[in-house]
Amino acid sequence: MNTADILIVGAGAAGLMAARELANAGKKVIVLEADNRIGGRIYTQHDAVTGKHIELGAEFVHGDLPVTLGLLNEAGIPYRSASASMVQYNEGVFSEDESFIEHWDLLIDKLNSLQQDTSIEELMLKEFPGDEYNRMRASVRQFVSGYDTGDPQKASCFALRKEWQSDDDNAQHRVEGGYVSLMDFLARECRAGGKILLNTIVKDIYLEPGKVSAITVGGTAFHAQRMILAVPLGVLKAGNGQTGAITFYPPLKAHAEAIQQMGFGAVIKILLEFDEPFWYSKQTEERIGRSLDQMGYLLSGEEIPTWWTQFPEQSSVFTGWIGGPDAEAKKEMTDENILMQGLQSLANIFRLGVEELQQRLKTWKVVNWTAKPFTQGSYAYDTINASACRRTLNTPVDGTLFFAGEYLYEGTAMGTIEAALTSGRDVAEVIQDTISG
Repeated sequence: MNTADILIVGAGAAGLMAARELANAGKKVIVLEADNRIGGRIYTQHDAVTGKHIELGAEFVHGDLPVTLGLLNEAGIPYRSASASMVQYNEGVFSEDESFIEHWDLLIDKLNSLQQDTSIEELMLKEFPGDEYNRMRASVRQFVSGYDTGDPQKASCFALRKEWQSDDDNAQHRVEGGYVSLMDFLARECRAGGKILLNTIVKDIYLEPGKVSAITVGGTAFHAQRMILAVPLGVLKAGNGQTGAITFYPPLKAHAEAIQQMGFGAVIKILLEFDEPFWYSKQTEERIGRSLDQMGYLLSGEEIPTWWTQFPEQSSVFTGWIGGPDAEAKKEMTDENILMQGLQSLANIFRLGVEELQQRLKTWKVVNWTAKPFTQGSYAYDTINASACRRTLNTPVDGTLFFAGEYLYEGTAMGTIEAALTSGRDVAEVIQDTISG
């Protein structure tokens, strides 16, 4: 009963994609998921009364990404544009500069001329040390921390160069009904030839060529000829004794070293539903001296620096976001304290009292992904050694254990659902080639 052709640990996007591909190829697949739901860092919450949904995790399709959009089209799941104007708030002033990083062209020139990789922090301190670059350095740090959820002292210049030169800010999408609808589609396809078990925490993995066993916290054993390990990188980095940590027998020395050298970010997401979208109101326009009726994204220097709306929908949900080292520093904070930091940030930006915002707040949710034991962070970012580490982790162990996840993706859409889906698809192809070969 607990035997399969292939065991998959993790029912996030990578694991479900691999399960779907292998089940469709006629393989008996068992997916073991530690959490009480599928999706991993995709977490859509529906309101049964209103029929509306909110994304507690991944929210956007960042670009016209072929695997993600191809699957959505195959499943008949509609999606809509999330492209909108980006507004900056600095020292009491709102602006919509095309380039929100000062000296952007100069920075790109320096990155293009770079012959040896270094961290973005080292590059800035070496090439842009003067006071005239203070705002530029602060903006770069905020972008790397916020968008990439990375540590600027570790983030690779080569990787950022590739990412920034490939960005298409005009192509942003949201999935109608939420990202979980795509996960449900993959799960249905997987269940046609396999099964998904929730609340199944794998703690030990025993390996030998052609045979692998997973032992759960409850002592249940699962066996297969091959395994795909599709848990987040943060879980793989977890030390023995931490909830969700996995121990290998025998130890995987090279793979363990590669895992520790890779970058994995921190993030906290704050969802606030107010009585109305006050940021679009005439009263706000009069108070701050300008209209924000086209605003989709808001960047600031506040404690919770990044915010976005549901534009073009006139939703009363405002979403806050803090990533990188600043989010890591808040890992142990209570949700209530993080909420108050968010409200204070909005009060400063919109020149309102915190008490008024509290009165207008209908519901709220703080999602501290770094504190969640089966995630332990946000998504991967490239360190200087990331490419070499990926080569190690993309090498199967004895043709038996395979790794999958967004952190193993080599393209320009790092840290996205596209990266996870691509990795899951690719590892399924490798396994099928191994079997047929």
